[in-house]
Amino acid sequence: MKQLLHSQILGEGSPLLILHGFLGMSDNWKTLGNKYSRKGMQVHLIDQRNHGKSFWSDTFNYEVMADDLDHYMQEHGIGNAIVMGHSMGGKTAMQFACTRPENVSKLIVADIAPKFYPPHHQEILEALKSLPLDEFESRTDADEYLSERIKDWGTRQFLLKNLSWEKDGSLGFKCNLEVLDEKYEEIGEAIGTGFTYDGPTLFLRGDRSEYISPADSDDIRKHFPKATVATIDNAGHWLHAENPKQYFDVSMNFIGKDQ
Repeated sequence: MKQLLHSQILGEGSPLLILHGFLGMSDNWKTLGNKYSRKGMQVHLIDQRNHGKSFWSDTFNYEVMADDLDHYMQEHGIGNAIVMGHSMGGKTAMQFACTRPENVSKLIVADIAPKFYPPHHQEILEALKSLPLDEFESRTDADEYLSERIKDWGTRQFLLKNLSWEKDGSLGFKCNLEVLDEKYEEIGEAIGTGFTYDGPTLFLRGDRSEYISPADSDDIRKHFPKATVATIDNAGHWLHAENPKQYFDVSMNFIGKDQ
């Protein structure tokens, strides 16, 4: 039997499915999720496989993650939804929209393009793998240790959300770190050459981020001919957390059109 992704469901109304990025989880989107729900949407904050509270699997690529989303929608009786994804979640959303366009009314992609990205998470993965979890008595201990390798406080707090207390009182990882490390080159894979989605699409980029550049415009519109690209000010790759007000306003304006 195929396993079902874990989610948090907020509000009632037309469905909005939100997919987090690499090493993230549904909790990262709870504040914005509540704001969307207050606008008359049923918001599904979804943990992708090997992340958060969802199941672990040795298989990890965009094809199976799109399949996971298809199964999730079937199990929840959702025929058609707005799908939003950040970074890795944006690639999953793109894959899903291109292969199952009838299930996606609108697509929102946050700070990722359809192109190939070379591996660039090595430092973070090595830092997490180096954590001597059995020596820590608190998350503060883990933060102090991690600060030697990762200087940015915000990045460390994001990563430390992956730690959880086990029943025996020890610290463990919510994410399947071993598989994510082994398969992480899959994260950078490009969308298939012939994949297209002809529905309304919004790409959001952070003005301080290098993930989407002006040179990506042609590639974006090759796969998503109705796409528009908007910039979120004073934001890097975590644009939804760094400027949540503008992110919400711009995305809500796109969602509200023709609704």
